[in-house]
Parts: sequence; C-alpha cells; structure tokens
Amino acid sequence: MSTKTPQKADILRPIQNTSTKYFVLAGVAGLAFTLFLIGWLYQLYEGMVVTGLSDWGTGGGVTWGLYIGAFIWWVGIAHGGIILSAAVRLLGMERYMPVARLAELLTIAGLSAAGFYIVVHLGRPDRMVTSIITHYHITIHASPLVWDVTVITAYFVLTATYLALTLRYDVTRLRGDLPDHFGPIYKLLTVGYSEKEDEIVQRMVWWLALAIIIMAPLLLHGGVIPWLFALIPSMPGWFGAVQGPQFLTIALTSAISGVILLSYAFRWAYDWDHIITDDIFRGLLLWLGFFSLLFLWLQLQQMVTGGFTAPIDTGTVTLATLSHPIYILSMGLVAGVLAFIFAQTIRPSLFTKLRAVACGVAVLTATLLEKILFVVEGLMYPTMNIYAATPGDYFPSFIEIASVIGTIGMVVLIFLTVAKVVPVVELHAIEHLQEKHHHDREHDPATHDD
Repeated sequence: MSTKTPQKADILRPIQNTSTKYFVLAGVAGLAFTLFLIGWLYQLYEGMVVTGLSDWGTGGGVTWGLYIGAFIWWVGIAHGGIILSAAVRLLGMERYMPVARLAELLTIAGLSAAGFYIVVHLGRPDRMVTSIITHYHITIHASPLVWDVTVITAYFVLTATYLALTLRYDVTRLRGDLPDHFGPIYKLLTVGYSEKEDEIVQRMVWWLALAIIIMAPLLLHGGVIPWLFALIPSMPGWFGAVQGPQFLTIALTSAISGVILLSYAFRWAYDWDHIITDDIFRGLLLWLGFFSLLFLWLQLQQMVTGGFTAPIDTGTVTLATLSHPIYILSMGLVAGVLAFIFAQTIRPSLFTKLRAVACGVAVLTATLLEKILFVVEGLMYPTMNIYAATPGDYFPSFIEIASVIGTIGMVVLIFLTVAKVVPVVELHAIEHLQEKHHHDREHDPATHDD
C-alpha cells in the first residue's frame, strides 16, 4: 500500500523517473570506464611497460606514479566522505542531513575505485591471491602495504554496514512505491525487520559513527595510509610525522568538494532546491575553507622545515617540489578557493551554487595533482641517490591518465545505479524538514490569518 506524500515523492523521483539526461550521463560515464578497461586489458597483455613507470634505478624514472597518487586521492575522498556523514549523526549537525547519505555512498564508490587501483597497479590480478591473501599471516606483521589493504577492507565493511542499517528504515516505509523488479534486493535489505529495532539501530549507527570518527585520525587516512610513506627514512620527501595530519586535511577537503558536486548534480537533476538548500552549500563551503586553510598551513610547515637549513637530501626534494609547476598550480588552486570563501563570508552576494561547484572542482584537481607529485618526487629524490647520473624521468602514459577518467566514470555509474534502487536522501532528513517547516509555521505570525 502506498504511503507516498509530496515530500516522499521528492526522494523517490530518481528511482521512478528516468530522463534523457540520465541516459546521456550514463553513456558518457560508461564510455570513459570502458576505454580505461580496454587500456587495462592492453596493459595485462603487454605488461607494465606500457605505462610511464620504470624500474627504480638504472632504468630511470619511478616505480610508483599516477596509479598510486590516484589511489591515495580516492581513498582520501572515501574516508573524508564517511567522516562527514558520521559527524552529522554524532554531533547533531541536522543542517547537513540531506547530504549525509550522498557522503556515505561517496565512501563506497571511492573505496571501490581505490581498491581497483590496487589490482591495476599489481600488474597481474592473481597477485592479490599469491602475494597478499595466501601470505597474509606473514605480511600483516611487517608490511604497511598489507596494513593498507586491511584497513580499506575493514572500512568498506564498516561503511556498508552503516549504510545498510539506515536503509532498512527507509525501504520498509517506502516499499509500496519502490519498483517490484528490485524486490529481492529490498527483501535482503529488510530481512527480519521490526519497528522495535528502530531505536536500537539508531544507537548502533551512533556508535558506528563514533568508531569512524575515532578510527579516521588514528588508523585510516590519518594513520595507516600516510604510514605507507612516512615510515621510510630513505625517502626524505615522505618521511616524517606531518604526513598523518596532512593526508587527513587533503581527505576532508576532497570529500567536501565531492559532496558539493554530488549535491549540485542531484539538486539540478531532480529540482531538490527545497531539500538541498543554498544554506547547505554555504555551510559546506565554510567547512571547505576551514580544511583548505589547514591543508595550506601544513604544507607551509613542511616546506619551511625542508627549505631552511635542512639536511641536504631533504633540502633537495623540498626545492624540487617548490619549483615544480604542478605544485605551484595545486597550491594556487587551493589558495584561490580559500580567498574566494573568505571573500564571500564578508560579501555574501558573491555566493552562487555554480561558484561553489567551481571551488569543488578546483580543490579536487589540486589534491589529485599534489598527491601524484608527492609520490613521484618522493621516489625521484631518495637519500642515497646512487643512480643520480642515470637519466630518467616520469610522465604518465595515456593508459594511466585514462585510469583517472575511467574511475571517475566508474564512480558516476555507481551513483546512477544506486539512485535507481534506493533513496539517496534519507527519509529521516525529509521528516526533519517537515517538522522544521511545521515548527516555523506555528511560530511565524505571518503564516496565520488575522
């Protein structure tokens, strides 16, 4: 039996309505992902030689490049996304409830893209079994790479559980208006459901949110991922305790930027002006400005430390980074976004949603470039550069560049698919908006007759 109200109809619109724009976007995203898959198959056939990567040493160049830089970028987006959603629940930030699930889905999609990069960079997918799974009991004790795989897997399971628990409430109450052909999925999501569990689930979700907030700076993008680099003293561009907070600020700026882009896309596509309001965009921009400031401040700390009477090896990599056009561009993009956000707080008329989207694109571009350069420069300037006389450089191949476009297409396809199956805005968010609207009407004399 249908229980649809105008507000519920709004969040059901992506599931029930399919426009030409949907098919066009799906076609473009599918084409981007397919082109990358073709490139990857070619890489599997010919070997890693088709990339811009080289054996570190007499071959010149680097063993890690865009693949690992983009991997860090996607993991950062994913980790920051679930931190944003967890903060909404844990701290009672009701203003952002309409975009909380978008942030959760961004985590699932981002981790999928990051995990895909691990497989691609291994060269042969069977190495996931032969090098990691079968030797896990040995490698987990000493390998930051295996720690990395472990926390990403744990984070994926944690986020999927978090998302599934909140979906049970929505699917049960909207089942009469959801498509029957997805019935098995809905049955699986709501197996054993009882209204008595709602209060218990809310407590469980709160505790999961607390666990995520605690784990993020200690084990996830503030811990294990940067430890992959920061624990290698022979690479002065990576070594040091600043990498943890640096990675975390990059994750949060990237995730907030991603949520801004997603929020604008769904608002534009489904006329959700009253759900994803301008106030949400203003708030997200302020948070983006705050974390961008931290990002630039930590970069300043790192560059001053590495450039002022530093050890020779540290000074060399710092000077190389500071003078690199990619680093200058990425820092300039973040600084420009920060300047705009500061200006719009002083003069609110400067705010527009399209400018917020432009800020998101600029920050995502900057963080991707910075992470790729971070990986490459770190390998180019080791402490004991015994191959200094060997000419070598790195520039990503077309296949590597296509991987970024392809994984973006992959993430878009994930969102397009999920939006056809379950609501991407929580029913609780709609109920909260209804309650707020009712409360405002009761306390606003202008809404009553004289």
